[in-house]
Amino acid sequence: MSHATPEALLLLHAASTPAGFVASVRDLANYQRIWTRDGVITGLAALLSQNEELITVFRATLATIFAHQHATGFFPSNVDPVTHQASYGGNCGRVDNVSWAVVGLLQYAHLAPDGAAFAAPYAAQVARAFGVLDAWEFNGKHLVYVPQSGNWADEYVQHGYVLYDQLLRVWALELAARHYARADWAAQAAAIRAVLSRNYWPDPAADPATLYAPNLVHQLQKAPTGHWLLGFNPARVYPQLDLAANALALLLGLGTPAQDAALLRLLAERLAAQPGLLPAFSPAIERTDPLMAELADNYAYEFRNLPHEFHNGGRWPVWNGWLAAALHQRGAVALAADLGQRLAEANRHNPLDAARWGFYENLHGQTHAPIGVPYCTWSAAGSVLAEAYAQGQRLLTF
Repeated sequence: MSHATPEALLLLHAASTPAGFVASVRDLANYQRIWTRDGVITGLAALLSQNEELITVFRATLATIFAHQHATGFFPSNVDPVTHQASYGGNCGRVDNVSWAVVGLLQYAHLAPDGAAFAAPYAAQVARAFGVLDAWEFNGKHLVYVPQSGNWADEYVQHGYVLYDQLLRVWALELAARHYARADWAAQAAAIRAVLSRNYWPDPAADPATLYAPNLVHQLQKAPTGHWLLGFNPARVYPQLDLAANALALLLGLGTPAQDAALLRLLAERLAAQPGLLPAFSPAIERTDPLMAELADNYAYEFRNLPHEFHNGGRWPVWNGWLAAALHQRGAVALAADLGQRLAEANRHNPLDAARWGFYENLHGQTHAPIGVPYCTWSAAGSVLAEAYAQGQRLLTF
């Protein structure tokens, strides 16, 4: 393990509670709650760390979030470990939490010694989770419609058929199909993969009649190339590169060899052109961009999405960790190692206490200064995932 990993594991131990992993050891706002997304990502890192104590905390995390699954099928945004009150989101719930919960459960089932026995009683809840995702398709055409603020980037502009959420659903379906021997879920995942392959990587040579909707015929003419699209809705194709979605696309093997090669070239060019981590979404939405009007009022307490900050071009260790893992899986070892070193340097930076690793939520897109909450477990998880993949460990993918 790298020098980053012991520090990261220390933070995961410090963030351990009887109810699971909290989002940060800093007692600020609701960061000392059990979050579905943060808790699962941290738990996946715990699984790959092979630390028995941390794996036990992941088990508790899963038990907490599944105990608070809504009757409709979706999962909480977070659960207070003291009062046991669950929050299902502010203006909007979180679509990605549904798939993250299932992915976490079934990776635990695959990798933990007691995993199969632990997952067995949750079969009906997994089916209920897929049921709500089916309902959120609205048109029965294989893609979930994600409302604005409906996933991890809850103060950003994206809404509609967002690729990141579709990929997580595919991963959850494929894991569940294998674990519960459900051929129908395997077939559904394959159908979704086909839709993603056709609609999220522009192909001028393909028959336009096979696109998801007629709007895409003219919208894709203005779409960027060389990477998987963030997503689209009836009004637009989003131009930004979504780091999380492209990392998942590599990890889950969505692309052809030619597409993978093009994406790896683009990522290598962007890493060579700048120091530090890659932004979660790039380019940043500037003040003169028409999308800024849509971005400016989407906040609960204070506006954090200034250009190059937070979701708007901020550099998030968690998604860079996932990308490093995906690069290792695709054989881009040198690129992955470079990114892993940058990730360690980013996670080390701590203006509060130079002797302690900061593990900040994100870093400024231009200055690389830490932003947001320090001592975040999923930032630490990014380093653990990157190093575990460098050492040859793998989560189950198809």
